Amino acid sequence: MKKNEQQLDYLLLFTLFCIFIYSLLAVYSGSGQYETHDPFYFVKRQVIWYFVGTVVMVVVAKFDFELLEKLAAPLYFVGISLLILVHFFGTFKNGATRWISFGFFELQPSEFMKVFLLIYLATILHRFANRGLSFTESILTTIKIVMLTIIPFYLILVQPDLGSALVIAAIAFSLILASGISFKMIALLASCFTALIAFLVYLHNHFFDVFSKVIKPHQLERIYGWLSPQEFASSYGYQLTQAILGIGSGRMAGSGFNQGTQVQSGRVPEAHTDFIFSVIGEEFGFIGSAILISLYFILIYRITVIALQSNHVFGSYICAGVIGLITFQIFQNISMTIGLMPITGIALPFLSYGGSALLTNMIALGLVLSVNIRSKKYMFSRDGSM
Repeated sequence: MKKNEQQLDYLLLFTLFCIFIYSLLAVYSGSGQYETHDPFYFVKRQVIWYFVGTVVMVVVAKFDFELLEKLAAPLYFVGISLLILVHFFGTFKNGATRWISFGFFELQPSEFMKVFLLIYLATILHRFANRGLSFTESILTTIKIVMLTIIPFYLILVQPDLGSALVIAAIAFSLILASGISFKMIALLASCFTALIAFLVYLHNHFFDVFSKVIKPHQLERIYGWLSPQEFASSYGYQLTQAILGIGSGRMAGSGFNQGTQVQSGRVPEAHTDFIFSVIGEEFGFIGSAILISLYFILIYRITVIALQSNHVFGSYICAGVIGLITFQIFQNISMTIGLMPITGIALPFLSYGGSALLTNMIALGLVLSVNIRSKKYMFSRDGSM
């Protein structure tokens, strides 16, 4: 036990604690626009979720990650089965069917599918560890990864939940980048993605009836609001316009805790969840935002170090998948609040209010800590040098 404690990454844990403090402040301020008898209602629930998430993270960290290779396929098929159950027996809420209700709580399978897919793809890529694959050798492996990714991607997309579907794709792509798959194959995948976007634009401009069957109306509205927020400031671009106004008004030092005009007036919808970065930008300014982003950089940096120091390739692939999971969510959420990316329902990791996403990210960190604890440290490298 003492040995394991010595290998805990305390900088990673301290960084997570700092983000937790940020979360409590932002959730309290962002939820002030909602009329509740208890002003700490959302904060208390966030503390509970953090406590539950921490317990789960510790349990996962104590579990030997190498055993997950044998459980990878069953976990993947459990996740797919739950997504299929959502389609037939899911609870419809907020314009989507993403949850399975058990009475006293609701389960969102798409969140757990992210971790299950990550583990399964890491298991597959581990078989080709320590050797690079040629373009020809990469074909079958790439097809298998793409097929395993497309199934949950589609099942989540039709809920509809574009944000979670994109996270699924980001996990797969990050693992492909970290693997021995040929660079030519990676370039081909990137080219296919670019061609797909170009084809969708072509359908929009010339065959809109066909395009509307692929892209849902509410998704198209978000794209319009992203491309022309001022033109659609009173409709599609309302959230983005108000968020940008709030972040811009924060300037260098911010307007002060719980003093943001845009946030406190309720002009920024979902300020304690999807648009929580607008709270940070308006009330803590550029300085507060820069500190938060720096904390995320430290978090990703420590996971990267753990991946590089791991003497088990499977563990390194798990860390690579977690990096893709967390980094994409950070990039997409912050980008959508400042107009760099279209608005999706992706929460800001470890900061936004909510249980399902937070629990998934804590499980992911638990896997990283499990890898770190079980990585042997050598005084001398294998070539005999210090």
